[in-house]
Parts: sequence; C-alpha cells; structure tokens
Amino acid sequence: MKVMLLVNPYASGVDWKSRMQANSALLAGHDLTTVETTKRDDATGIAAQAAEDGFDVVAVLGGDGTLNEAANGLAGSSTALAALPGGSTNVFARTIGFAPKVGKAAPQLAEALGRPDSIRTFGLGTVNGRHFLFHLGVGYDAEVVAQVERRSDLKRKLGQVVFVYASFATYFKHYDHRRPSFAVDFPDGTSVEDGFFTICLNTNPYTYLGARPLYVTPDTGPERGLVTVTTRKLKVRTLLTLFGSALGKGKILRRSKSVDYHTDLPSLVVRGHKPFPHQVDGDYLGRAEELRVSHGEASIRLVVP
Repeated sequence: MKVMLLVNPYASGVDWKSRMQANSALLAGHDLTTVETTKRDDATGIAAQAAEDGFDVVAVLGGDGTLNEAANGLAGSSTALAALPGGSTNVFARTIGFAPKVGKAAPQLAEALGRPDSIRTFGLGTVNGRHFLFHLGVGYDAEVVAQVERRSDLKRKLGQVVFVYASFATYFKHYDHRRPSFAVDFPDGTSVEDGFFTICLNTNPYTYLGARPLYVTPDTGPERGLVTVTTRKLKVRTLLTLFGSALGKGKILRRSKSVDYHTDLPSLVVRGHKPFPHQVDGDYLGRAEELRVSHGEASIRLVVP
C-alpha cells in the first residue's frame, strides 16, 4: 500500500520515540511517506493532496484536532484515514478500538492494513461546512476547549490535568452560567430555548478521563443519526451529577430534568441568543450566531483495528 504518515510534531503525545514506533510498524510491506504539519489547518490540505496523489491511506499521528483536519481533507475520496494516538486524549482512535499508546496502536494498524475488511465507510457530522468525526460541542464545553488551547504549553506537559483546571476556571470566570446562550431547533419542529451546553455526538463515549470513558449515550452507531444532550441548567451540582453519571453508563444524565436528550437526528439548528462558542472534535472554532448541523452529508473511508 501507498501510505502517508501525517505527523503533527507539536501534539502533546508526539516525540522521537512515538514517531519511530509508527515508522517502524508501517515501513514493513508499505510504500511509506512521512509529512509534518507546520500550522493549524495544515493537515486538511496535506490530506487532500495525498488523495489526489493516489495514496491508499493517510495515517495521522497527532491529536483529535489534527485527525479532524485530515478527515475534512479526505471526505468523499477513496483514500482511507487511519488514527494513531499522538494527543493528550485521543478520543476517536480509542473509540474505534486502537490502543491509547502508539507502541501498541501502531502494530494494530499495521495488522489492520493487511486485512481487506479493515477499511469501512464512516458517516461524518457536518456543521456550517466543517465535518466532525465524533462530536460537536456548543457553549460551556467549547469555552473549556478554548481555555485549554490558550494553555497549549501546559497541555503538552500536564495533559488532562489542564482540562480539569480549565473546567473550573471556565465555570467561575469565563462563561455565563446564569443566562442561556442559545436555542436548539429539531427537525420535528420542537425547540429547546434555554441551552447552556450541548454535545452533539456521532459516536460514544464523549471523551476520556485518563483510562475512564465518559459515556453519554448508547444510541450512536453506523446506521443511526446524531444524538444531542443539552443542559438547561449550569449549576455546579448539576455538572457534578452529570459527570458522575457519565463515569457509569449515563442513565441518570439522560433522565435528568435538567437535560434535553434527542436521538437519531438527521439535522438540527443551534440558534444563538448571543454569539456562543463551539468546537468540533476538540478543536475550538470560535463564536457563532447560528450553526446548521447535519449527518450523512459526507463520509470517509476509515481503517479500524
């Protein structure tokens, strides 16, 4: 196979050792080319060019943001995307079954590339033209991501500790938890007018805290639409209850009176009461006044272990 190893050298989990592990696993039996990103959104153009140049697979060694960029470059092409864990959390790679460390994930990928059934079609979510693999975060969630990105040097050194700190700092200093920021409009004509925090999921879990997955929904899958979880209150007790539920199977979260829960959505609209933050796959995209979200508008070919 003609394989490109696309490396984000600034990702928190990428160093000389992880690069060598990825290279050594993929060199055997493949025509391997290694390319580095140099700036934000670089991976989109590099992946799109790889598809034009006839690469069979683009394997991304980086975090979820780099993986998202590459997916946007490969959407609709015949070139497959492969995920190697090079970030601090690596949600998508772990969700589809890869080990959380490159030393074990790279041999998994090499073995998968030898099987004809390892490449499958995977439907993407789309928001205002930007595709996402596993989730879109709106409101409080996205502001936490923004705060983490402002501390990128600490994130590389301390990993998920920075996310925990940013969650508390955002609540008390950087986000209005008294007045709702947006409404969510659903295809059946119903709406939630008092949204503080919405997760729109294409896969489950929502994220990981160390080795622990945070489960939100059992209602995602290859033949299903998007799931939205919208908090209608943003109090400390509410957030801690929902967090505790997600450490289990999320049943309390889904049944909470403070939460609106919708499944199998082909589309939705997020309508701002004021400009609100949003992120896709852990990549902060800034503030918007309206988001138009759909599922199945685009797909990629995906390597699974």
